[in-house]
Order: sequence, then C-alpha cells, then structure tokens
Amino acid sequence: MENIQKIVFLGQFGVGKTSLLRRFISNEFSKDYKTTLGVQIKKKTVTLPSGNNISMIIWDLEGFSSVSKTRPSYLLGSNAFIHVFDITRPVTYYSLDEEINFIKKKYPKVLLRTIGNKSDQKDPKNVLEYLKSKNIEVYGVVSAKTGEGVQQLFMDLAKNLDTL
Repeated sequence: MENIQKIVFLGQFGVGKTSLLRRFISNEFSKDYKTTLGVQIKKKTVTLPSGNNISMIIWDLEGFSSVSKTRPSYLLGSNAFIHVFDITRPVTYYSLDEEINFIKKKYPKVLLRTIGNKSDQKDPKNVLEYLKSKNIEVYGVVSAKTGEGVQQLFMDLAKNLDTL
C-alpha cells in the first residue's frame, strides 16, 4: 500500500519556497525568481531506511503576509506544513509566533516544521537567538542555493510522517 502524504509550503513572498522545492525534487537551483501564483504541486517518492516508501505530494503556495490569508481549501487534508522564513529579511520572521499559533490552533494534528532559508547568505545565529527568546521552535536552517540541509529536512519529515 502506498503511503501518500500531503505537505504544504507556507511563508511570505520571496522566502525561497519554490527554490527549496526545486532543490528537493530535482537537485537544481535557479537565480531566476518567478513569483508563484496560486499553487504548484509536485510529487516525489522517497524510500526510508526501513524500506517503506513515502509519496510526498508537495503544495507550493503563493506567498502571503499571513497564513490566515491562505485559502483554507489549500490546507485541507494536509499531513505536514513547512513554514519557511528568510533569515536575511526580518519582516519574514517577526510575526512567526502569531503564524505558528494560528496554525497550531486551526490544524492541531498537522506536523509543523519552521525552517529558515538562505543560510548561505547570513550566519543564522542572531536570528535563531531572537526566535528562541520568543519561544519559537525552529526545526533548522537550510540553503536552497547550496542544498545544505534540504534533503535532511525532507527525509526527517518523511520518517516522522511514516510513524503517524
């Protein structure tokens, strides 16, 4: 039986959601920035060390200033959310506590990973300290450009989804 999991990318415009998806799906990066309109859906099946296969149906949503402005129909049936922020742009993480609280209240059973992107451009130490001081749990920091941490993010997510 195929284990199909719906994963939705959340976050503001320009944080690198599409670049992260492209890096995971085809191990590519493009400097050309094209705004996602609506939703783009991709699929990738990964094999876990246990031998189990997880088919990840990944929804790359257009950026919104707030998760609450996202069409609820895009979020229905989700197994996991990856909320991406840009460590080089404070505006993308200053309201993360509100965003996370909204997600946890509306979708309490959906696995959530909060991810900082663009670690190749800035040392994330100060950003992570700031978020920790606001009691915001960040899963990790990745770089869509270099690929640092991207495969690990998705493999860890797949392992967690396989146990649910």
